Amino acid sequence: MNHLHHSTPSRLPIEHRGEAKSNHDRGLVSVYEPRSLRTYTPTQAVLARSAGVYHWTPEGKRLYDYTSGVLVANLGHNPIAWMERFCHYMGWPCQTVSGVPTLQLTNNAIGNGHIVPQDSPQGYFPAVAMTAYNAITPIEALASRRLVETLQQTPGGGRMEQVMWAASGSEAIQKALWAALARDRTRPMILATRYGFHGKKGLANAVTGSETDAERDPRVRFISFPMHECRDLSLRDHPFDPTPYERELTALLHQFGRKIGTLITEPYLGGGGSYHPPRAYLQMLERWCRINDVIFILDEVQANFGRTGDLFAFHSYGIEPDIVVLGKGLGNGVPVAAAVGRRDVFDALDYGEGSDTWSANPLNCASVLATLDEFASHDVLANARQSSAIIEDGLIQLKRFPFVAAVRGERGGMVWGIEFQETAGRSAPEWANAFVLACYEGDHATSDGVHLLGPLSKKVVRVSPPLTITATEARLSIAIVLAAAERMASEIAPAPASRHLAPV
Repeated sequence: MNHLHHSTPSRLPIEHRGEAKSNHDRGLVSVYEPRSLRTYTPTQAVLARSAGVYHWTPEGKRLYDYTSGVLVANLGHNPIAWMERFCHYMGWPCQTVSGVPTLQLTNNAIGNGHIVPQDSPQGYFPAVAMTAYNAITPIEALASRRLVETLQQTPGGGRMEQVMWAASGSEAIQKALWAALARDRTRPMILATRYGFHGKKGLANAVTGSETDAERDPRVRFISFPMHECRDLSLRDHPFDPTPYERELTALLHQFGRKIGTLITEPYLGGGGSYHPPRAYLQMLERWCRINDVIFILDEVQANFGRTGDLFAFHSYGIEPDIVVLGKGLGNGVPVAAAVGRRDVFDALDYGEGSDTWSANPLNCASVLATLDEFASHDVLANARQSSAIIEDGLIQLKRFPFVAAVRGERGGMVWGIEFQETAGRSAPEWANAFVLACYEGDHATSDGVHLLGPLSKKVVRVSPPLTITATEARLSIAIVLAAAERMASEIAPAPASRHLAPV
């Protein structure tokens, strides 16, 4: 197949040759769901089942997952030990049968170590409620304590005192900003890093993007992020001068003074194109916030639970936020997020001002506890660092192709961005989408492929496998990626430009 086709969105359902079952499901979705529900990905993979680092399509094609469901399944898909813990915390009677956790639903089941009433009505089994709005469950109390203790035991987590639960990253960002604004209502101005991504709802959307976007919130001003200084892995250890960025903050302080009360940033620009800054940049922001009594919010929704090589990104970058926002990998697949931070800041909100239907529901809390248990009982990060080196070495090899402009990522972490560029008469977005499609088609001998999402900022493809990917899986999967790029390069009309295929 020509990998340079299907590189731009179409209103017609996506179809792939030899995928009758998947094409059927894509067709149904195109009828009953609006296309706006998804960001454009030229493959639109149909995932019938998943385990570990793998997905399988309805046709049986195996895909290495290089997305983790958008940085969520850090521990891999459907890990047995995690699922057993999750069931235990929910009080669901669970036994492992042939290596698979199986629920044994009876009225006499005893779960979660608590006294279980013996007079449960027929047709129901006693366990932790799946929703407990405006009430407290023991599992919530345990999850809040465990999460705070884990953060406080991490270098840089000293200000983590209370948890504001949420069901999504956007909601947790919203709550963090509500609390920061409520601390001093005479200081409504918020500084946010330009081209960051914090969500699509309310205040989370207001601090996303840049000042040129429509419907800007007048309370928000954007500051520069050192994208140029970290545009490629080769610049990781170059000297960094934070002076221009300090001058920008000084100018804003001169203009707005004490009206500035909050600064929000990401450890690295995720949706903005996977830019991973020098540590000195974030340390400068924290220092400026301390001097000027500005609440420093670190959005780790994409970065927490190992993506940067440490459990939390604030540890990797040597900073101490006032509020850290967690999500995605926090629940390893269960939708949960949290803003964790200073008690005095959260105390600025009164009853009901941070509440919603789903926050702190027991399903969320069980997933967080199971995730904390897995990281506490296994050296997940050591495995991730070993596999990270293998994947990064392979991604660097992509730079020999004329359509790859740069590769960026976290040192020892598990997230990178491959930036494409215009060449051979085709645009950077066309090459990026063609790459996603070529990786999906994968190795024709084994039928294995690699699952990627559509590009960030139109031309950057993110690579973010589960942290549990083994060294062998890393080698086999990166070989598929490199072979896909070789096939793409072979489709460029033979010309003197072929010299670019030589290794750097």
